[in-house]
Amino acid sequence: MDGNGTQQTTGTTVLVVDDVAASRYAMGAVLRRAGHRVVPVASGGEALVELDVRLRDGTLPDVALVDVGLPDMSGYELCRRVRAQPPTAALPVVHFSAAATAPGDRCRGLDAGGDAYLTVPAEPQEIQAVVRAAVRGARRTTGAETVVHRLTLLTEAIVAVQAARCPRELAHAAADGTARLTAAPAVVFVTGPDGEPYRGVARCRPAPADSAAHRAAERLVTRLAEGRSGVHSTVVPAPLWPAGIFRPGIEEDARLTVATAQDGRTAVCLATPVRRAAITDPAADGLLARLAQATALAAEPLLLYQVERHVALTLQHSFLPQPHKLPHLPGVDIVVRYVPASRQTEIGGDFYAALRTGGGVLTAVGDVVGHSLDAATVMVEIRHALRAYCVDESDPAVLAERLDRMLQLYHPDVTATVCLALVDPGSGLVRIANAGHIPPLILPEGGGAQYVDACGPLLGLGLERPAPTERRLNPSDRLLMVTDGLIETRGIPLETSLEQLRTAAADAPPGLDTLCDVLLGCFGHDREDDIAMLALRLG
Repeated sequence: MDGNGTQQTTGTTVLVVDDVAASRYAMGAVLRRAGHRVVPVASGGEALVELDVRLRDGTLPDVALVDVGLPDMSGYELCRRVRAQPPTAALPVVHFSAAATAPGDRCRGLDAGGDAYLTVPAEPQEIQAVVRAAVRGARRTTGAETVVHRLTLLTEAIVAVQAARCPRELAHAAADGTARLTAAPAVVFVTGPDGEPYRGVARCRPAPADSAAHRAAERLVTRLAEGRSGVHSTVVPAPLWPAGIFRPGIEEDARLTVATAQDGRTAVCLATPVRRAAITDPAADGLLARLAQATALAAEPLLLYQVERHVALTLQHSFLPQPHKLPHLPGVDIVVRYVPASRQTEIGGDFYAALRTGGGVLTAVGDVVGHSLDAATVMVEIRHALRAYCVDESDPAVLAERLDRMLQLYHPDVTATVCLALVDPGSGLVRIANAGHIPPLILPEGGGAQYVDACGPLLGLGLERPAPTERRLNPSDRLLMVTDGLIETRGIPLETSLEQLRTAAADAPPGLDTLCDVLLGCFGHDREDDIAMLALRLG
């Protein structure tokens, strides 16, 4: 600011376009005495070439003084061409003329996009004042547009962060937002209560995740976050910041914006390279702080969910017998599969069971409605209850009724589906009770596959149940039972998915393991729900 409170614009670059050498010299002398840098050119064509070169170099002038009477095009036409190109559209243009100026001339200049009009010769103070006014106006306009643009980028970044479904996706969304806000490479570290780091990158080729540089950066970020709350920013010089984090083998200073979530154990760090002599931009730092805080708030529930998901998976694996640990059941061969949902989705309550009873071999496949640790816990209770009921009861319809009453009594807000099949290995008779589940498929040796017509209400509703459906298996027939996580897909009718499963099963090669593997290969990629499968045949 000068003594009168006006903003100083000295040091700006002024493009002077005038075909008269003496006029160019005189105008340049006035501007240089005021502290401006002057770029003189003699025609509109030269001006366009000069602007193109400076655009590529990143050194566009701050204002252009253009004579209206140029030899190759009028100053008005030059102004229109400058305005027509987005990179130069914001360049302020001041027209000037030594000829007598009529009101229409000034109007033509303004209509062409000019910011002011000078009649020369003019007093040096007037020329300098017009230049200052044009530059100030352009800076105000550009500054307002920059603020709006940055706020838009911040809003988009926060929306992407809040939409993330897992910590790794969150880290990449935050890195992309950071890179767009700073127009620079970005690396984001997200660390939760278990200490496992998640990293996201954008616009850079960082060192491998298991490299020494990466581990050193993680340790540094962890130390910076320890014992702190809220958001803080710091610049780490290159000797302390590991080389290769932003670009392989390159040492760079790093600006770190670190935010700690309310639990005090979840930390987020936005890291970008910074030139040591660069001037700090408080506005950019403030936007990064807001993005870091939003990322930390979004990370907290995601990371806590990861812990819960791990507990639920451990619980399911603990109580579902592994394929190689299935009990020996005389007279039948059984193969099972369990595939948890993809990492970004919630764990469900899918299960299978194969039990010896007084009436034969009882197999079951079921699914507790809902997701999370609660669903996995109820699944365990259903399996234990089924094992207990099998001690003195084999009838699958009676077992389904008992499981239904158990849910009503102890979990009145929970429902579940289950398909129970009691197999008599001697006769091949199969009695099936289905409670809202996908019916089993029977695959004869000669090819084909058909669903068993067995249905009934879900467990937990207290509704009357039909009598078991009976079928007889030949020694080479296969019986397949699955949960809907194998085939259910948003936007596709269940009837269509069931038919696709039937067709794929019918075309599968012989063998129980082969059948399960083929179906998992067809349907089991990146599913939103767990998958439980059980296949059997008479042994």
